Amino acid sequence: MAERLPDAALDTLFRTARTANGWTGEPVPPETLVALYDLVKWGPTSANMQPLRVKFLVTTAAKERLRPHLSPGNVEKTMAAPVVAVLGQDLAFYEHLPRLFPHNPSARSWFEGKPELIRESALRNASLQGGYFILAARALGLDAGPMSGFDSEGVDREFWQGTSVKTNFLCNLGHADPSKTFPRSPRFDFTEVCELL
Repeated sequence: MAERLPDAALDTLFRTARTANGWTGEPVPPETLVALYDLVKWGPTSANMQPLRVKFLVTTAAKERLRPHLSPGNVEKTMAAPVVAVLGQDLAFYEHLPRLFPHNPSARSWFEGKPELIRESALRNASLQGGYFILAARALGLDAGPMSGFDSEGVDREFWQGTSVKTNFLCNLGHADPSKTFPRSPRFDFTEVCELL
């Protein structure tokens, strides 16, 4: 069984970590993005389905393709981010189950021909992987700025056209400019949202 992480690590991952809204301009090397995914892939998903797909936009040209699909309030910070990750969910994830979940040869049949179950499972598990994505970025010394606030159909056409992938959310990555970080917003206490039964 794993030991409890030290408080400094918990601070990095949770307590002092913030959503980034501006960037220092320090670049993010490609090998850091490889290391990020190499952490994310170990997070659990139902039947090991791993529906997350990621496009890392690292060039100005790639980010400009995204610009027309962003809500106005997200344009400046996104264009300035060293990396913009487009996180998608593959609705054909079940095609890979014979490889990813080999101990149950019938797993693919659980989903075939069941579009609602496919959509629900892909969204839930890709979102779960999206949470791991943010934690992995923080663990590697990056700041993350996950976002809604975009035209998902436009992003799908721009980056996933002709595939079975649909966009889930966007996440800017880099090193945050503290002067552009918003004050910490309130959080619910345990007793407000949790119940022991």
